[in-house]
Amino acid sequence: MGRKSIKDARQPEIIKAFYKIAKEEGLENASLAKTATLININPSLVIHYFKTKEHLLYGLIEYILEEYLRIFETPSAYKNDPRKKLLKVIDNIFSRKWNILFDDSVSYSCYSLAFRNKNVKAKYKVLLDSLRTNLEEMIIECNRAGVLSVKDPAFTADIIFVIVDGAYYYLSLVSNKREYNRKLAHYKNQALLQLNLASSSG
Repeated sequence: MGRKSIKDARQPEIIKAFYKIAKEEGLENASLAKTATLININPSLVIHYFKTKEHLLYGLIEYILEEYLRIFETPSAYKNDPRKKLLKVIDNIFSRKWNILFDDSVSYSCYSLAFRNKNVKAKYKVLLDSLRTNLEEMIIECNRAGVLSVKDPAFTADIIFVIVDGAYYYLSLVSNKREYNRKLAHYKNQALLQLNLASSSG
């Protein structure tokens, strides 16, 4: 009674191993057999939990979401200050902290499958909607506290993540550190403008 199911422990372990292989060798080269070898278990156990590579891929997308949601973690000292919490999250999003939460090559490889696989498409929609909903709720909290006056929190959260998605897609091609930081600061300012928290000349 109360003993944690081995399934609960095994599934994240398998997903993380699959992610590690995808990161090192490419998603197309990751397999159930390689995943099993990496964590020294029988391939039949991987199949028992995930049945096919496609099912393991679904688990990986859920893992991406869990990692990305960490960006909403803020210091406990900000608990009663919704404005500070929101600004911290914006800082987190427009920083390398966000960009290193999950490997771009794996994330984009997973995302590309959404154009051919309706289940992957649906799961990515849930992932991206979850990020927007979390930000929307933070904006609503600020509105209620009287520290912001945003007319449409849902639309504003959506626009901010449109900026985020476009920013990191483009910045993945930028090698110069100074250019990267300059552009990232500019994109962050545009996000703050959506919240009426920045100058249009910033």
